[in-house]
Amino acid sequence: GSLPTPLPPFVSTTHLPVTMAITAVAGVAVAAPASSSLRAGRSYRGAAAVRVATRPVASTRRGMSVRAMGSSFGRMFRVTTFGESHGGGVGCVVDGVPPKLQLTREELQFELDRRRPGQSRITTPRNEEDSCEILSGVGLDGITLGTPIAVLVRNKDHRSQDYGEIAVAYRPSHADATYDMKYGVRAIAGGGRSSARETIGRVAAGAIAKKILAQIAGTEILAYVSQVKDVTASGVDHENFTMEDVEGNIARCPDQASADAMIEAIDKVRVKGDSCGGVVTCIVRGCPRGLGAPVFDKLEADLAKAMLSLPATKGFEVGSGFDGVNTTGSEHNDEFYMDPKTGIRTKTNRSGGIQGGISNGEIIELKIAFKPTSTITQPQNTVNRDGVDVELKAKGRHDPCVVPRAVPMVESMVALVLVDHLMMQYAQCNLLGREDYSDLVQGQMPTLYDPAFIGGDGSSGGEMSTKDMSAAFSED
Repeated sequence: GSLPTPLPPFVSTTHLPVTMAITAVAGVAVAAPASSSLRAGRSYRGAAAVRVATRPVASTRRGMSVRAMGSSFGRMFRVTTFGESHGGGVGCVVDGVPPKLQLTREELQFELDRRRPGQSRITTPRNEEDSCEILSGVGLDGITLGTPIAVLVRNKDHRSQDYGEIAVAYRPSHADATYDMKYGVRAIAGGGRSSARETIGRVAAGAIAKKILAQIAGTEILAYVSQVKDVTASGVDHENFTMEDVEGNIARCPDQASADAMIEAIDKVRVKGDSCGGVVTCIVRGCPRGLGAPVFDKLEADLAKAMLSLPATKGFEVGSGFDGVNTTGSEHNDEFYMDPKTGIRTKTNRSGGIQGGISNGEIIELKIAFKPTSTITQPQNTVNRDGVDVELKAKGRHDPCVVPRAVPMVESMVALVLVDHLMMQYAQCNLLGREDYSDLVQGQMPTLYDPAFIGGDGSSGGEMSTKDMSAAFSED
């Protein structure tokens, strides 16, 4: 086979299978025995094109791979989502989950139920159970194995026949046209990957991230609807409001009076076949200090990317956000003081818990703006795939306002960013200075190398004793 051309003039064999043999450089045959091959780790210089011939050894697979483009998120805690809105199912693969974490399907299902459609009259009437299956990465004893965790949710209540009109006519402000511009083809029914149904994988992965953060640092991530259309929430105490307060009404606003006004605003546009947007505010209590990797991977930079990757998002703020431009430095600065119980604190929190791209231990405060839902049942002018002006009146089941169901999505993406940065922080800044490196050098099973544990009951080698493990997994 041949590598695609042109290639850079510098080719390193660390990225090529060692069984590949150079047959031509810049189109000129190389005089070399057929048995000669590239040596691993050696670099070769040549012109823009290099042709290689493969000699299969134990596998017929080609030695080239391309990372999934645009469907993966994170570095050490890496999430890849898959599936289309009206396909067989949607889900995620989560790589980098620490081993020995107790994890149950019910913990993932709790978060998925919060984003599930059909919960109230102000959300889409599509009725999906969104029941998740954990396919890999968790042992029979409910302990994570350190291997990739795959989660699948099967689609059941999809009505592809509702999308006949948009098969050729583009929905204004939707991803229909741009997906055609990019790929030349698209999943018409349900919007495919551009549907908010894709976020199921994010929420499932976020449930795992939330558990790790809570277990290690007591971190609590809570989001709520702070604005719908021109109705803004008031009286929400970021120090004390709870998830129960958020889930206490269908608007997901902790202040009931504000929630009632928001529901009324959504109902007004809903009955007209229209839609409206809003703002979700997210706070993080108990965030570990020191998270963030300046300069390009600052904490707020990764949070911004995470938030703006969600469907229908159009704006992001941290701390004072755009309102901060109306103040002076003396007004905006968060002065430090020493708290006798918790140590260094800030008197105010206009920075939103992040300074210099690094978390400072204060409450992280974020705001995410969501535009009105693109798909509405009112007639709209548009263009079809043949380039002809037409009128479209869309069908299907869609949220008149996405922000109530966006709350768990926002929480999940924040959790994914924080756990990724927590793992990077530990890997870089907590490697040196330890007194005992035996687990890094010898491995995670002390019964195999530590005299203090060799020949014991085996309980120190894992979550279960050898005897109990044998009994639990016996075929009898």
